[in-house]
Amino acid sequence: MKLVSMLFLMLGFTISACAEKSKIDLEKIKLPPGFHISVYTDQTPNARTMALGEDGTVYVGSMQGKVYAVRDINRDGKADWVSTLVSGLNYPNGVAVLNGDLYIAEIDRITKLKDIAAHVNNPPKAQVIFDAFPGDQHHGWKYLRVGPDGKLYAGVGAPCNICLSEKDIYASLTRLDPDGKNFEIFARGIRNTVGFDWHPQTKELFFTDNGRDMLGDDVPPEELNHAPKSGLHFGFPYCHGGDIPDPEFGKLRPCSEFTPPAWRFPAHVAPLGLRFYRGGQFPSAYRGQLFVAQHGSWNRSTPQGYRVVVVKFKDGKPIADEIFAEAWLQANGGVSGRPVDILELADGSLLVSDDQQGAIYRITYQP
Repeated sequence: MKLVSMLFLMLGFTISACAEKSKIDLEKIKLPPGFHISVYTDQTPNARTMALGEDGTVYVGSMQGKVYAVRDINRDGKADWVSTLVSGLNYPNGVAVLNGDLYIAEIDRITKLKDIAAHVNNPPKAQVIFDAFPGDQHHGWKYLRVGPDGKLYAGVGAPCNICLSEKDIYASLTRLDPDGKNFEIFARGIRNTVGFDWHPQTKELFFTDNGRDMLGDDVPPEELNHAPKSGLHFGFPYCHGGDIPDPEFGKLRPCSEFTPPAWRFPAHVAPLGLRFYRGGQFPSAYRGQLFVAQHGSWNRSTPQGYRVVVVKFKDGKPIADEIFAEAWLQANGGVSGRPVDILELADGSLLVSDDQQGAIYRITYQP
């Protein structure tokens, strides 16, 4: 059973997908003074990445074939309407909204549901925008965002823990026009990014990257990378964390050839979704800072992660990080939740998705 559980975690599943879900207890979650956390909804099984519609609808991807629409109709800070928009999809982890249309990233394609806000009760037939992604499940699920340039961005993970693929598209970050044209590889050497956002002032891209496994408890560090332009290479599979040659592939190319991380997280914390805070509800010290969901380790003798951290920025660059929300990893080693993605609502509160609990939490500030 232990081996089966490990394999499920390697593939990105949570054990709760095939076990009874534990009761959500947020009283133990530790937050800075003045912050509060509540359940926004617990009706979104395997909730993964989130996107916000212009009308306030939250769209939620999953790795169980479904995409949800979630609404707080009476505006009391808790969702009172949840609907399954589509089902039977191929790991629809990524969702994004552009010009009123919902884009969904599956393993091998991107589809579009037109004018989704007006059709949540009767979604239109999906239009295929792009269908030339590889079909590998290993690191095949995709994060999807719309960049400041109006293009769709999606990562293509490496189909392995560590390997050198002959296909250029693997271990990359791609972008394309909303109609599927002008597809290109924006950046390379990225083992698996499942989270990215653009700095509010500089409009430059920052993304998380999950480091390789099987090198030990504390090696290599996880990465926050900075891509101010296209064409950069971030080292995989030759180099990890900016200065750690891979035991197998490091002899082929030196670390000095690649762009080092902008920030390093502890090994195996699995940083996923992230958002720069742009709102006004939180204290001003949080404005322009980066919230990152750390999904939690599997390849470590003592687990770590299972929390939300804040990366502090100054002059457009990260200078420090600190824990913002924690205690999903319990003192006895038990796990009560696994944060996946961050989304800011119009009122400046933050949503955090949890694929283990199938829930979304709302974090507010009121001193």
